[in-house]
Amino acid sequence: MPVIAHPIDVAWVSTGGTGAQNYDEFASDAEIEAIIARHPDSVLAVEMPHCVPEARIAGLSFTDALPAAAQRLADLRAGGRFERQADVVALYRITSELAIAYGVLLMVDTDQISTSADDPGQVIRNEDVFSAKVAERTALIKGLQHLLSPVLLVQSEGGGELEDQLAALVSSMAEPTVSDTDQLDQVHELWLLPEGAEREAVLAAVNTGQLVVADGNHRTLAAQQAGLPRFLAVITTPGSVHIRPYNRLVRTLGMAPEEFVDALRAAGAQVAPWEGEVAVPVLPGTVAVVLPHGQTYAVTLPHGTDGTVVDRLDHSVVERVVLGGILGLGPDDARISYVGGDYPVEWLTGEVDAGRADAAIVISPVSVQDFLAVNLERLKMPRKSTWFSPKARAGLILAELPG
Repeated sequence: MPVIAHPIDVAWVSTGGTGAQNYDEFASDAEIEAIIARHPDSVLAVEMPHCVPEARIAGLSFTDALPAAAQRLADLRAGGRFERQADVVALYRITSELAIAYGVLLMVDTDQISTSADDPGQVIRNEDVFSAKVAERTALIKGLQHLLSPVLLVQSEGGGELEDQLAALVSSMAEPTVSDTDQLDQVHELWLLPEGAEREAVLAAVNTGQLVVADGNHRTLAAQQAGLPRFLAVITTPGSVHIRPYNRLVRTLGMAPEEFVDALRAAGAQVAPWEGEVAVPVLPGTVAVVLPHGQTYAVTLPHGTDGTVVDRLDHSVVERVVLGGILGLGPDDARISYVGGDYPVEWLTGEVDAGRADAAIVISPVSVQDFLAVNLERLKMPRKSTWFSPKARAGLILAELPG
């Protein structure tokens, strides 16, 4: 088994106040702007420079605002927001009211990324991506020469031994090197592991078996396109993560709600009024569709029996039959917002009630077991179908690129 996970050669460790949600955890640029206004020292202002309030006022594009991102990062370093460290491997713990998640933050070889059964490598990436987002992330890497946000990798099997090992290590350590609380009141803590037998044991444990990209498909492809030998990652275990719903907002239907309902029936879906308060469907096969004026429907999708298991996933059917077939929208159409599990159903219905969207589609989440099985079979997940939780925080440890 090749050694594919390594220490960070040169790391910049946060001294506080720089942590941020990842750039793709938001439903709109306006939300990012508001967060940056409240937390100007967070790396979100570096990752999304066109969303900085002054850039939004000036109408700057991502490309136009990119030079300011490099200067902003330099100012954070010069202002003492980060401390330089060499040869870094960090234990990562995320604590919420419901659970504790463990991981290891380090670097992983880019040439190990595999996207098909014929493509050798220990890191499996099998989800469709948006080319425009990849281009932005690639430009950011080249412009900053730093990696700000780690990719989340899940061990494909087992994981119990690593989880126990990390939990025991953390319990024996003093105060964390970095501590940060996110928007969900989850506490993110990191401890830098000194050289020695314990660190070697951790590195041996994470260099076992295949790793599946759970969060960061765009970032891994950007690392490849930027020609990086390694990318920043947190390796975690199946027991430390779960998948929450990943829903869709349609900003403009292009037809009356009644026409849309008729089109769903014509496409083979069964449509009935949703009974009670709208919620995430308990079982796959049926989605909740929220339309203006309190119209909410339980829509049993026309899955059919042809194709792969991925073709029959709810997210695939919604993309193929509803968004593409009925509405004529491609997956990257700006009229579609992909809304992750941090946003409750009430937020989605509120967007429709306020007139900011014509429809919300609430979809049952994929299970971790099904996700891993699909990846190990080397099939491809539909875009934005798995919202893994908890998510690793950006801006706690940065990786400086060689040269």
